[in-house]
Amino acid sequence: MNSFLFKHIDNSPLIVFRIIFGLLCFLESVGAIFTGWVNRAFIEPKFTFTFIGFEWLQPLPGNGMYFYYLIMGLFGFLIMIGYKYRFSVIMFTLMWTTTYLMQKASYNNHYYLLILLSAIMAFLPANKYYSIDAKQNPEIQSNSMPQWCSWVFILQMFIVYTYGSIAKIYPDWLDASVMEIFMSGKKHYHIIGDFLQQKWLHYFLAYGGILYDGLVVPFLLYKPTRRIAFLGSIFFHLFNSIVFQVGIFPYLALGFSLFFFNPKTIKNIFFKKKEFYEDAEIIEPKFKKSLIAVFSIYFIFQLALPLRQHFIKDNVLWTEEGHKMSWRMMLRSKRAHISFKVRDKEENKTVFVKLEDYLSRKQKRLISTHPDVMWQFAQKLKKEYTKKGKDISVFITCNVSVNGRPYEKLINSEVDIAAVPWNTFKHSEWILPSKLD
Repeated sequence: MNSFLFKHIDNSPLIVFRIIFGLLCFLESVGAIFTGWVNRAFIEPKFTFTFIGFEWLQPLPGNGMYFYYLIMGLFGFLIMIGYKYRFSVIMFTLMWTTTYLMQKASYNNHYYLLILLSAIMAFLPANKYYSIDAKQNPEIQSNSMPQWCSWVFILQMFIVYTYGSIAKIYPDWLDASVMEIFMSGKKHYHIIGDFLQQKWLHYFLAYGGILYDGLVVPFLLYKPTRRIAFLGSIFFHLFNSIVFQVGIFPYLALGFSLFFFNPKTIKNIFFKKKEFYEDAEIIEPKFKKSLIAVFSIYFIFQLALPLRQHFIKDNVLWTEEGHKMSWRMMLRSKRAHISFKVRDKEENKTVFVKLEDYLSRKQKRLISTHPDVMWQFAQKLKKEYTKKGKDISVFITCNVSVNGRPYEKLINSEVDIAAVPWNTFKHSEWILPSKLD
């Protein structure tokens, strides 16, 4: 084990990945400002739906979030050029994690992945070559890294892709109905809009998605299939980038391919003047046991967390319980109708809440299909009315259509949602049973 983990190899893949990773962190942060995402997510809404338990994390007032994202982008840039690397990557990790927990109306799997990767990068010697740190302090410069630095990324992506593949193996994906719904929303695309409506293409994309996610890591590891897998990755991720517009994830995923190729190949492409390290020396650090313990716990958690949905009653497609942080990517389409009713217990008066008075358009879409957000909004209403000296109940009427099925009632409209507790790892009984297969 020690000879495998701590054998030193050329560090060219890690150095190139640091540059790509830092650039993407910079673009993601600054791009969020110029595309209007920061405005839509933090400034336009009257309040944000945080992850439950993190209600104390609130956006900065005024234009504060613009400055926040600029500073975060600066740390991404510093990661790229390798200046004050350890401090920069830790600060980016903390700032990105904060914004992730601060709002979930724009939840995306790659936002969560970025937390994990930036945290991992904080442990890695990614600034020991082609960095300002190494230029200013030649003592830290090195051409090598322990082999575990590559395998930590390979294992992480294996988990992401494998769970993503398994999650797709369900009836609505296998009959390509989900993909057909996705593609129907792309009819307006120039040139490719009509092509994307072909039924054969829907099946190709549906089954291709399962096979790609399930096989890409093993095929990249196996030398005879590596080039084919890499070419497939380029097509797969560029297609997703163009059609689904999923931010930096396709390019981040392509960046991981660096760790599957021979380091000498990477060195010859990117660092022609660099002396190639080939001593294969085994160097065990003093903190070896602590390092192994930390990453063992980390990967056990990564393997276990996506499984929690199987221990929660009913179908995750219906309840959303156990969906987040489980690599359930692009799996379903939902439509819903929802209304909130507030009843004054003392005066026995009932009023319907005008959601547009409280929520942005994106938040309205979120709340109509996610019971945890419904519960949070009910708590907010209760708090607001309590300040006015009123004791209220909150009742929800919600009908949801999953993947084009007929609308069904999601919430028990007789239950006062403001009065029930939220259990993160248990099923909420006020969510009605589904009729999904």
